[in-house]
Amino acid sequence: MGFKCGIVGLPNVGKSTLFNALTNSSKAQAENFPFCTIDPNLGIVPVVDERLDNLSNISNSKKKIYTSITFVDIAGLVKGASKGEGLGNKFLSHVREVDAIIHMIRCFDSDDIQNVNDNVDPVRDLEIIQTEIKLADIESIQKRLDKKNRKKVSNEQIQILETALEYINNDKNIDEIHKIYEKKEIEICGLLSLKPNLYVCNVDEESIARGNKYTRKFIEKYGEINTIIISAEIENQLNSLSDKEKINYMEMLSVKEAGIKTLTKKGYNLLNLETFFTSGPEESRAWTINKNCLAPKAAGKIHTDFEKGFIKVETISYKDFVANKGWVNSKNNGKMRLEGKEYTVKDGDVLNFRFNT
Repeated sequence: MGFKCGIVGLPNVGKSTLFNALTNSSKAQAENFPFCTIDPNLGIVPVVDERLDNLSNISNSKKKIYTSITFVDIAGLVKGASKGEGLGNKFLSHVREVDAIIHMIRCFDSDDIQNVNDNVDPVRDLEIIQTEIKLADIESIQKRLDKKNRKKVSNEQIQILETALEYINNDKNIDEIHKIYEKKEIEICGLLSLKPNLYVCNVDEESIARGNKYTRKFIEKYGEINTIIISAEIENQLNSLSDKEKINYMEMLSVKEAGIKTLTKKGYNLLNLETFFTSGPEESRAWTINKNCLAPKAAGKIHTDFEKGFIKVETISYKDFVANKGWVNSKNNGKMRLEGKEYTVKDGDVLNFRFNT
């Protein structure tokens, strides 16, 4: 199980083209007019991991199962959406269902592709989206804090909602709330403004390697950590090429890594996720967990019975598993450890759980 990302942005910024590139499909309609996407397109994409390929080969596994990311292509948002403009509330309801928001930002000039605004301004465009999301949150918070509904809300939730409202009304950095309250309680409150964000600057072919005046303006405001420069059109074209052709094309463009791979890495980092593996003759498989996950919780990702009846876990680091060519040699060479309930699973661990049924 991976995570669910919603791709949002103003109309005609390249959301559906990116979705098609990510999912290697033509599922999303990409047309040159606003709101060509109305109902969200859904695509489940395997997270290709070379480590799993190596484990599968060593264990001579019959099956190999990558973890996955679900991408949702959501209809374009316009100014006034919180009041029902464009696809308004329908758009906002779809955003509520995702773990993270990928903001698709137009950073290219084109006379051929309509722009809902008079000029290209990535900072302004993102501010439009953020404003509509905040306005929707204000309405949601006020409803839940109303006398009639307040008694249905826990004290912890009331505190978060009141703090969020104060931050939004006073234009404070709402991300600071993540430092004050527990992640679980924040997720329960379901505020759109508190969802993690990735920013994808969609550029033309000439700007992929070094960016352009629009990406520089955007990064100056929002930083590089959660920002990715991509050409959705080029990413789409890469899908039609063989592996060798992809490498040659990327070298020609001076691009070290496909944008989709960068997006996945940043997505995992943004959501504090990591991967552990199970590997044997029947199956090698990747599993997504939160960082600092204890062994019983990781076992529960495979099956709830594993968590309930957890006894111990046999643990080998990925590096040791590969160096010793599997379970048997790793164990014989003292590289396998037996860990208990307090063990914190590390990224790349190869695990075998012992449990009572």
